[in-house]
Amino acid sequence: MSATTTGTVMDTNNKSMLSHLSALVMLAGVPSVIGPLVAWLVWKDDPVVEAQAKEALNFNISFFLYSVVAAVSLLLLVGFLLLPAVLIAWFVLVIVASVKAANGEQYRYPFTIRFVS
Repeated sequence: MSATTTGTVMDTNNKSMLSHLSALVMLAGVPSVIGPLVAWLVWKDDPVVEAQAKEALNFNISFFLYSVVAAVSLLLLVGFLLLPAVLIAWFVLVIVASVKAANGEQYRYPFTIRFVS
């Protein structure tokens, strides 16, 4: 492989990884869908990055819905177990997806509703 080809592949892998990691803006109080949405809009010219950004966006929309259900279930006392489980699963899956994307693998999140195709 030439340096140009390697640079392009590395660039694609890094952008794919950042598409997943961008959801961590939630830790700063920004909705987690904003990061993947921005990544998708900015890097949609690369089909690999676009696919991974859409996957991250779909996962974070699904995660938001699951979090709302878990938060409402706090009234039934089930949410005290469910909400932390959803948040931990979200964090772990974002990290797993980021590592896979950095290695050039196409990652599909489990339990994701495909809103954006």
